[in-house]
Amino acid sequence: MSQVQPRHLALLVGITFLWGLNLVVSRIGMVQVSPVLYTLLRMSLIAICLAPWLKRAPGQMNALVVATLLSGGLNFALLFIGLSMAKNVSSVAIASQLGVPLTTLLSIALLGEQVRWRRWTGIALAFAGVLIMGLDPQVFERGVSLALVVASAFCGALGLIAVKKLDGVQPLQLQAWMAWVSVPLLLVLTMWFEHSDLAALRNIGRQGWSAIIYTAIAGTLVAHTCFYWLLQRYPVTSVAPVTVLSPIFSVLLGITLLHDQVTPRIAIGGLVTLVGVFIVSLRERRMVDTGS
Repeated sequence: MSQVQPRHLALLVGITFLWGLNLVVSRIGMVQVSPVLYTLLRMSLIAICLAPWLKRAPGQMNALVVATLLSGGLNFALLFIGLSMAKNVSSVAIASQLGVPLTTLLSIALLGEQVRWRRWTGIALAFAGVLIMGLDPQVFERGVSLALVVASAFCGALGLIAVKKLDGVQPLQLQAWMAWVSVPLLLVLTMWFEHSDLAALRNIGRQGWSAIIYTAIAGTLVAHTCFYWLLQRYPVTSVAPVTVLSPIFSVLLGITLLHDQVTPRIAIGGLVTLVGVFIVSLRERRMVDTGS
């Protein structure tokens, strides 16, 4: 495993901090904005910024649309609805990490990938940790929220499997299509279920717009671009394990800024899940690096 230079490690930790802050800022923003409308405005801003990268992928457009719908609009709509219903950010931040073991399970089912005992152990730990959290009264009474976050992780994992089948699509090109494909779907969903209209936009104050701008620019464009820049310079095994810091930052920031209450069961379940995710992530990235 290549050693990451200190300044690049600091950049990587900064990226995970931006990602960790995303959920907390979104929770604050959704005090003024309904969750699907919030997702729509976030995706719209990303779409405008990435318009120059909206280039066709000949022969792959159907697959690209499916991949970006699953990874983008559906994934984030479910996540933010779940976040808006949750009692705290901590359980959402940790449960959303199920995307890693779910991607592995889908790779086994759909791509015929072979998994050995270490990753099976990680998968079992990840789901066991979420189950422990789900039995906590604070989380259990908002069980629909947890179910929506897990559904979001499943959509994201399914979308990632679809992305794996694409050939030659660049990261910014993929993000551009993700935003542009998601906007029409999210527009229909927010008008249908949340009855959003122009009046809803006029009711958004500085807090709501600040949150939307942060999650679109800092949490998505800046963080992802810097992350891809690091991936071009180091093996994935050198940078992927550090991303487990993201939900830890979310938990700490939720406690500090939102006064979240983290019970012992949530703490234990969260730790078990993150250990499992770390194991799966490290083993999967090692296979990518070695080409096996």
